[in-house]
Amino acid sequence: MPHLTYVQPDGSQTIVEGQFGVSLMQIAVYNGVSGILADCGGAASCATCHIYLDESWASRVPSARADEDEMLDCTASKRRPTSRLSCQIEFSADLDGLVVHVPETQG
Repeated sequence: MPHLTYVQPDGSQTIVEGQFGVSLMQIAVYNGVSGILADCGGAASCATCHIYLDESWASRVPSARADEDEMLDCTASKRRPTSRLSCQIEFSADLDGLVVHVPETQG
């Protein structure tokens, strides 16, 4: 069963089953992961689904498009080199086991 892990700022982890072809934001919302607000519903226009890719996974995730990169400048928590919008990353077999970190605040 494919899975991914959301790590909260306090270090607690939520491991959830992921469905291929669904965004990391949708998976988080469906599974009640705390800290992923998803106010815009996945349109990359609010930055409330901001995550930090675990460093060990960052090179395996496709690069951000220009619109996502621009929106990442609007995050409530500090932008890092591994910052992404979870609505813009589609879960796939290549990402089975992915670990992402939820920022302290989204907005």
